[in-house]
Formats: sequence, C-alpha cells, structure tokens
Amino acid sequence: MNRLEVETCLRQKGLRVTTQRVAVLEYLASTPRHPTAEDTSRAVNRALPTASRASVYNVLHSLRRAGLIRELVFDDAVTRYDANGEKHHHFVCRCCGAVEDVEWEMLPAAPRRHLPDGRTVEAWAVTLRGLCPPCARRERSATT
Repeated sequence: MNRLEVETCLRQKGLRVTTQRVAVLEYLASTPRHPTAEDTSRAVNRALPTASRASVYNVLHSLRRAGLIRELVFDDAVTRYDANGEKHHHFVCRCCGAVEDVEWEMLPAAPRRHLPDGRTVEAWAVTLRGLCPPCARRERSATT
C-alpha cells in the first residue's frame, strides 16, 4: 500500500490520518512478516523517531478495532500483527518461530456453515505448525 492508499483506508474507517497511523499501517502492509508491537515500534522509529512506544501501541489497537489489521497470538503467547486483509491461514515454524501466510485456496473447502449441534459458523482460520524449508533442511542434515 502506498501512502495515499493508507490514508484512504484510514478515512474510510473513520480514523483521523496521523503521521503515526500512516507509518504503522505502511510498515505492516509492507512486510510479509507478522511483527510484534516491539518490532513495529523499532521499524517505525527508524523512519519516524518521534513516535513513542506508547503511541505505536495505541495506533495498533485503533487499527485493530477499525478492522485494518488483525492481532494474532500463537503458542508463544506473543501478539503479532497482520495487515493482509485477504482470506488466508498461517504456518508457524516450531523451530525458528517464523509465521508465514498460507493462501486460502491451499486448504480444503471450509467446514459447514451450520454445525450439527446448531451452532452457526461465521468465520474460521487454520494455523498449521511444522518446519519451514530452511529449518527442515537443517534438521535433515543434523540427523544424517
């Protein structure tokens, strides 16, 4: 997303366009990683040294409430952020902890919209766990 697209997204969600909000959303939209708040704060501060850690945390929460980013919490209990608005799943490497997007279409069709017990399914997400290719190669080479 370029700056104009970021500003448009913020306005469409009823958020004021501030330098900090633009910097945080631009960073999150530009990285395939799923950074923590601390990672985001460091990255934003490289470009915008006046952004305090507290303001970055506040921006992350306002962007999440507006639906522009998602908060992800995996087994390590660390909150990560994702600006990818497309339907997708996640893969978490058990060795290095990397979190990667998995395209929606790579998995079988969604479960039923209504479960046999009467619950209605509105959304679902899958977290796959295993080894990323570099860690799998390292593990194979260590055992041979």
